Amino acid sequence: MILLISDLHLEEERPDISRAFLHFLETRASQAEALYILGDFFEVWIGDDAMTPFQHSIAEALRRLSERGTRIYLMHGNRDFMLGDGFCRAAGCTLLSDPSVVELCGERVLLMHGDSLCTRDESYMRLRRLLRNPFSLLVLRHLPLSTRRKLARKLRNESRTQTRMKATDIIDVTPELIPHVLAEHRVRTLIHGHTHRPATHELLVNGQPAQRIVLGDWDRQGWALQVDESGFHQSSFELG
Repeated sequence: MILLISDLHLEEERPDISRAFLHFLETRASQAEALYILGDFFEVWIGDDAMTPFQHSIAEALRRLSERGTRIYLMHGNRDFMLGDGFCRAAGCTLLSDPSVVELCGERVLLMHGDSLCTRDESYMRLRRLLRNPFSLLVLRHLPLSTRRKLARKLRNESRTQTRMKATDIIDVTPELIPHVLAEHRVRTLIHGHTHRPATHELLVNGQPAQRIVLGDWDRQGWALQVDESGFHQSSFELG
């Protein structure tokens, strides 16, 4: 059994989500061969050198799971793209590039966070290209912590404001892009998060059946996708 989750947006201000995640690690995840976390694991991440006691406690919980035999893979999201090797060493997890093709229960599957698929949101895509540029990342990592905290607050507030103002279809993935992405990577299943719209979308790629599975976010409830010999099954659960 393999589990995939995304968009937990962990922060100290939401202890209900943190408690639910720790319980998830002790129960379902401890029975899994592997756990994939597809981005926006934390609400904000300004650098491995700025880890708080809360973030250290999450890393320690992941390491305990890893030491019990569950492989853990982590992908950057748009909120925590500065997560680095320091956190991964502390958490006993492997950082995946976005996108990545992996084999899940015998099937090649494409994993993405999902924000790069929202190409109709042109202002966000410009910001994404700027922030993910290697030179920009180098500059960001060397800014004083106080400056990084202010910048993170500014970006988060602007993101929330713009998301409320933009049309729903603008901040969702571009549907006509999906078949091309699947064909490019020679897979029939794409799994991603980011949009907070859990669903399975059936489609055709070169005349063959394919699917796009959108992972749910952890807010009013938690979501996890289970992959096993019987297929792909996503379900929600109460955070309490």
